[in-house]
Amino acid sequence: MTSLSLQFFTMGMMLLTGIGLGVIFDGYRVVSNELRFPRWSLPVLDLVYWLAASLLVFRVLYASNYGEVRAYVFIGMLIGILSYYWLLSKPVIRIVKWLIDAVRAMIGFSIQTFDLLIVKPIILLYRFIRVLIGFGTALTIFLLKIVLQLIRPFWLLFRFLLSPLTRLLWRWLGPHAAKLNLKERWDKITSSVIKLWRRLF
Repeated sequence: MTSLSLQFFTMGMMLLTGIGLGVIFDGYRVVSNELRFPRWSLPVLDLVYWLAASLLVFRVLYASNYGEVRAYVFIGMLIGILSYYWLLSKPVIRIVKWLIDAVRAMIGFSIQTFDLLIVKPIILLYRFIRVLIGFGTALTIFLLKIVLQLIRPFWLLFRFLLSPLTRLLWRWLGPHAAKLNLKERWDKITSSVIKLWRRLF
């Protein structure tokens, strides 16, 4: 490649680089405004942008003319930047805003779909299980009360028949029962059963 053609090639590459830097800068500016980045982060992001832009310019310049810095390099980049802001800046800003709105709409649709297909069915299933458990518990207690009411006469009869035997048992054990606190333990068990019975009925 001759020197003149190399200069025009490098100038064209710098022109495209200037346009690309303009696109990136407008995109970064629109995104930072739309997403409302904290103010303290803007200087850091600006520094990152200019470092990335410098690396990009150096990489393109090295690929086009092995890193030689000439006047036409700055002329090409200046023409690219001015051409971009004159012709393409507004359309690019509109496109970036449209893309941001499209991403927001897609995220909102995804959240609504997830809520409709996953979250709400889980909540409904949880409520149904709670109602089912409550109904089963109430039904179990009701049936238990019926069963206890049916066996109550047998319990009273058994208690009546057992009372003479218990009196004989305490007399027979005598002092040993006092030492082992059997009478107190039996009274506690009996009182607990009676309290439970009265609580249920």
